[in-house]
Amino acid sequence: MAREVTHEERGPAVLDDEDKGDDGLIYVCRCGLSDSKPLCDGSHRATADEADGVVYKYADDDPDGERREIAGIDYEDE
Repeated sequence: MAREVTHEERGPAVLDDEDKGDDGLIYVCRCGLSDSKPLCDGSHRATADEADGVVYKYADDDPDGERREIAGIDYEDE
């Protein structure tokens, strides 16, 4: 599975002790759907039933938004 996610930031995020969870660990988002990027907020739960080999697009990069299959990721604008 893969998904198209729009990123708007142009630089790094600095993480510190305040970013640690109750268990003392820092969880970094890898699904691209977190509202607290680069930190994980649990949004990846929406991806649990995504099929392997399929590319998905979530409306407005929102895990609660409409999810649709797309043919692929268009890199034309880069």
